[in-house]
Amino acid sequence: MIRIIVSGGGTGGHIFPALSIANALKRLDGEIEILFVGAEGKMEMEKVPEAGFPIEGLPVRGLQRRLTWQNVKVLVNLCRSLRKARKIIKQFRPDVVVGVGGYASGPIGRVASRMGVPLVLQEQNSYAGVTNKLLAKKAKKICVAYEGMERFFDREKIVFTGNPVRKDLLQAGESRPEGFAYYKLDPKKKTVLVTGGSLGAGMINKAIRENLSVIGNWKNVQVLWQCGGYYYEQLERELRDKLPANVVLTAFLKRMDLAYACADIVVARAGAGTISELCLLKKTAVLIPSPNVAEDHQTKNAMALVNKKAAIAIKDAEVADRLMPVLSELLESEQKRKDLSVNIAQLAIEDSDIKIAEEILKLVGEKRKKV
Repeated sequence: MIRIIVSGGGTGGHIFPALSIANALKRLDGEIEILFVGAEGKMEMEKVPEAGFPIEGLPVRGLQRRLTWQNVKVLVNLCRSLRKARKIIKQFRPDVVVGVGGYASGPIGRVASRMGVPLVLQEQNSYAGVTNKLLAKKAKKICVAYEGMERFFDREKIVFTGNPVRKDLLQAGESRPEGFAYYKLDPKKKTVLVTGGSLGAGMINKAIRENLSVIGNWKNVQVLWQCGGYYYEQLERELRDKLPANVVLTAFLKRMDLAYACADIVVARAGAGTISELCLLKKTAVLIPSPNVAEDHQTKNAMALVNKKAAIAIKDAEVADRLMPVLSELLESEQKRKDLSVNIAQLAIEDSDIKIAEEILKLVGEKRKKV
């Protein structure tokens, strides 16, 4: 029986690709045994079991980027994580370890390479994450989604696979009537989907709130505004009697596939997973990169599309002033929306999960031939 460890997490941007890879492995080999390794207290410890996979947690945490005694505890937890990672590998005996980025993939990837277990990395972003850069020399294969990644990794190890996307999203185009009904939207109007992720995005919310009078005057246009759980109660309370009839406010998008199905224009952050979804769904996109991410990688993700005339990007600090003029221009110009849609579709990479799973299984075969 083939055994695979999938490690990493901390954010949905790491967890959902990891789950997609695991599900693809299962589709290729129903007998395969998969164990996830995550960071204790992080969202993967809940999301992975919900998806039907077992998971082990490591007490690993990230270093603070300032002098603080907390970093002593971080180093202690790192040592504990390395010991636990070694125990997990000895007990589970994986054929391959897969790292998708995030704290937990560091200890398990390092221990795996020392113990002779082949390591595969999956890098979602156009600017490589710290953990993957540290593990790259030990990896056998590095699956990437952007061109030019030889800046960070050995060219011979790179495999261009794209980023895995949740399968339910790929049928979004077929669900448009269901989407309008689910979110109580008018199918005769153009729809702008505004999303800042599950927690929400403060500056995006501010831009929408300050321009509700403008939005209220848009004819034949409606806005599905996902503000995030952190902001919802206050916004709902303050806007209860002031929300224009053409704006639907929600904390979460429980059916992301249906939200995408409705959308003529998507306003979103520029996480790697979101961008992959927008490419595959051929969406006209306005990207507002989060400034609160490592190495400003969302800006680099967004500019990879902007440079190919496949999306429009607005800086987070400028969104309050620029978002409405940008949206107004797109809503008025069907040709501009079409051009962006055509260009972003050309960047789509299909079946990324299967491509990555196949690379993993190739390594399993090579390893077993040597034994």
